[in-house]
Amino acid sequence: MLAGREGNRRIVLAADGAAKTAGLRVGMPLAKAQILAPGLIVQNADAKADAKALDRLAVWTLQRYAPMVAADYPDGIVIESTGADHLHGGEAAMLAGLVGRLAASGFAAKAAVADTLGAAHALARYAARPTLIATLGHGTAILAPLPLEALRLPDALSSELYRLGFERIGDVLAQPRAPLTLRFGPELVRRIEQALGERAEPIEPIRPPDMIEARRAFAEPIAAAETIARAIAHLTSQLCKALELKGLGARRLDLLCRRIDNQAVAVRVGLAAPSHDARRITRLFCDKIETIDPGFGIEVMTLAATVAEPLAPKQTVSPLGEAAAADICDLVDTLANRVGERAIYRIAPVASDAPERSIRHIPALAPETGATWSPHWPRPARLFPRPERIETVALLPDHPPAVFTWRGVRRRVRRADGPERLFGEWWKREVELCAVRDYFRIEDESGARYWIFRSGDGEDAATGSQRWFLHGIFG
Repeated sequence: MLAGREGNRRIVLAADGAAKTAGLRVGMPLAKAQILAPGLIVQNADAKADAKALDRLAVWTLQRYAPMVAADYPDGIVIESTGADHLHGGEAAMLAGLVGRLAASGFAAKAAVADTLGAAHALARYAARPTLIATLGHGTAILAPLPLEALRLPDALSSELYRLGFERIGDVLAQPRAPLTLRFGPELVRRIEQALGERAEPIEPIRPPDMIEARRAFAEPIAAAETIARAIAHLTSQLCKALELKGLGARRLDLLCRRIDNQAVAVRVGLAAPSHDARRITRLFCDKIETIDPGFGIEVMTLAATVAEPLAPKQTVSPLGEAAAADICDLVDTLANRVGERAIYRIAPVASDAPERSIRHIPALAPETGATWSPHWPRPARLFPRPERIETVALLPDHPPAVFTWRGVRRRVRRADGPERLFGEWWKREVELCAVRDYFRIEDESGARYWIFRSGDGEDAATGSQRWFLHGIFG
């Protein structure tokens, strides 16, 4: 349990599961907590160390998820994910990946996506289990059932509202705002308006001290696409010169556009390999100019290399006059920034007898792993994620079917090769201890070739269901 001071009192700031089971709660006086739980282990909270740790976590999030991230002290992180979630497979996949990675590192986290910072803050702390994605344009309905603390009100103000009979945010929203302001001051209405998006609440993105960036302020705000493109080219040239001087190449870059209404618009691009090629980076950003909403004008633009790696010089011309290997970095970068990094990958072999486990996805430009598939038994060009059930007519257990029906179409087998017997990987799952599959390569009368298998050895029910499945298609 962590303890800290609130005025002259020492109170509970954080408690683990065992402490909560014993009846402890955050905000309880420490003396009462020690009476309820004799032998309680108490650690003094270190606010400065916690803030530094939260800053490090925010930088980690900045480098991996979105171009605009800020620490929300004492225990939160704000992420402006607009325009960046598609790079992670969508909002749901992004939240699941973020919470999962934090859990793997020992952090219990909850996350929410909402229209405003105030709404996301409230939902993450009081409604997410462990994630929640609010419907676009959710309005007040999703906030109404939450407790008053979700509005980020001072403790004294929350206590006063409770004494007057207000229990939920919906109770406050139902009241006229002018009397609320007169009775409680401007803070309550300010938080309500921020949660509903009626008042702007810009975030100040965290910037690591060692980040390489270029900044340009404009005497007159800019809004035309052509002017924005010229500014991007200027900033990119500056940034790439700085990267080259340090022997670095950018892997991820963020363009932050600060508008005259104090709102910020961010654009992120990623590179498959480290680079300080100004022309390529400029083109990637210019492809996304249509996603930049300049509002009434942009007054400051900042281009930052969020992730940079050492870039060793490489020889572009062979001394023997040999043709240089084709460079597909441009193509990979263009596709990845349009459809997301996860959608662009290569297939690499994995040492496994189970066909569905024998492949893995690796980055498009990752070095060769050196692994290969066995050449003895060909594998289909198209392997289904899950085998599909087929109806068959087979003569003997060791023979392929003479006829099979797949997706409602009856096909007669003209040629077949097999069986290739594969055994289950008993060291991974106990149910695979006796599992057997007999695979056949078959060709129907139209010349189409399929990869089918029988689950089991054709005789012993313990080895499988003895049903037939189609697992892939050749060619």
